[in-house]
Amino acid sequence: QVQLVESGGGLVQAGGSLRLSCAASGDTFSSYHMGWFRQPPGKERELVAAISRRGGITNFADSVKGRFTISRDNAKMTVYLQMNRLKPEDTAVYYCAADASTIVGGIPEYWGQGTQVTVSS
Repeated sequence: QVQLVESGGGLVQAGGSLRLSCAASGDTFSSYHMGWFRQPPGKERELVAAISRRGGITNFADSVKGRFTISRDNAKMTVYLQMNRLKPEDTAVYYCAADASTIVGGIPEYWGQGTQVTVSS
C-alpha cells in the first residue's frame, strides 16, 4: 500500500505561483506512475498532470500546458506540481494519486486527502 499526503495549497492571486508536494510512504514509490488531479467546485475530478515511474514521460491537461510542470524525486518519495500563472479557474481541491499500471487513463489505486488551491481574481 501507498499513503499519500499533499501539501502546499493555499490562496494566491491570479498570475501567482504555487508548488504542491505529495509525500508518499509505504510501498516502493518508484513502482508507481503518479498523477495530480483536481476537482473544481461543483465539477467532476479531472487529470491535471501525470508522470511516469522514472519521470521520463509527462502528460498535461490542455488547460495547464505551458503553465504547470510535474516532477518527482524517487529518493525523497515525493511528487511535485509547480503551478505558474495561476488563473481563477484553477481553483479546486488538488489530489495526488498513484497508479501501478498506467500513466493516463487508468484508475489510480491510491489517493491523497487533497489540498485546496484558491486563486483570486
